[in-house]
Amino acid sequence: MAIKDATIAIDFDGTVVTHAYPEIGEDAGAVPVLKELTGNGCRLILYTMRHGKLLDQAAEWFRRNGIPLYAVNENPGQKRWTSSPKVHADLYIDDSSLGCPLRFVDGEKRPVADWVRIREQLVKEGFLD
Repeated sequence: MAIKDATIAIDFDGTVVTHAYPEIGEDAGAVPVLKELTGNGCRLILYTMRHGKLLDQAAEWFRRNGIPLYAVNENPGQKRWTSSPKVHADLYIDDSSLGCPLRFVDGEKRPVADWVRIREQLVKEGFLD
């Protein structure tokens, strides 16, 4: 039985899409896994350093790919108990975090998140069946 109702903070560049900032990179393989997470009741928070128009473009990427976001760069539920600017989440997926599985895309200098291995970890940790 998978964990339901988890809140997951998701980085964008290098995690959900390949590195191309300020442009939007290609899907890094995240779409099916993110859809599976939201289908399982998880709430996704886009948690990125992008701002302004660039942030709007990232949020639009999620809409275009049919992935609902719970929030962007904030967790609205935490305002009841803290004024901290750090987004509270049960899990963070970020290519810069220690232990995040990475892979190199042909011709790229920087690795991106490896969503095949991330999905395996999500199953192992109970976020997915």
